[in-house]
Amino acid sequence: MNEKEHFRLFVAIQIPEQIRNRMAAVQTELREKLPERTVTWTKAEQLHLTLKFLGNVETARISVLTEQLRAAVHTFAPFTLCAQGIGAFPDIGFPRVIWAGLKDPAGKLPALHRAVEEACRDFVPAEPAERFNGHATLGRAKRLSRKEAQNLSALLSEMTERPFGEWTALTFDLMRSELSSEGARHTAMASFLLGT
Repeated sequence: MNEKEHFRLFVAIQIPEQIRNRMAAVQTELREKLPERTVTWTKAEQLHLTLKFLGNVETARISVLTEQLRAAVHTFAPFTLCAQGIGAFPDIGFPRVIWAGLKDPAGKLPALHRAVEEACRDFVPAEPAERFNGHATLGRAKRLSRKEAQNLSALLSEMTERPFGEWTALTFDLMRSELSSEGARHTAMASFLLGT
């Protein structure tokens, strides 16, 4: 029996290079103050805002997914996104995932997230609803000692209001993620223009 081909997919809003570079500067700032190998840092060119992680999707179904995402966007006009603040999941006191905040003053991002979730519902297993928190993952902490975690928490606490800039989100993308020993490689499979 032939195994069906799958692609590892996610839906994301790309972050402009200028703002990614400011985020990368914070990564460098933190890297210089932390012991080596305590955090795995996201490559600057891969910083993005994930709207939905789908995982493995059969390649034969990608065209249907693309059409459902395209149908989901026609009611959304372009909107302003603001990149500001550094935080951590589950929280700054116990940092495991370090992130830069992404919000929109008009409150359209959560609605777009819900529309993308709805468009993807036939392609992912049912999951409990989580509160959406727009962010770009800067890095993931690995096996921190108590002292290292406290040090990282203190550094992040000084950056909670750090500004990175704003831009108008015109599109979002269906992305393929290919994992390798050199890390993930992201490729856009389709782009969706907001408001069309």
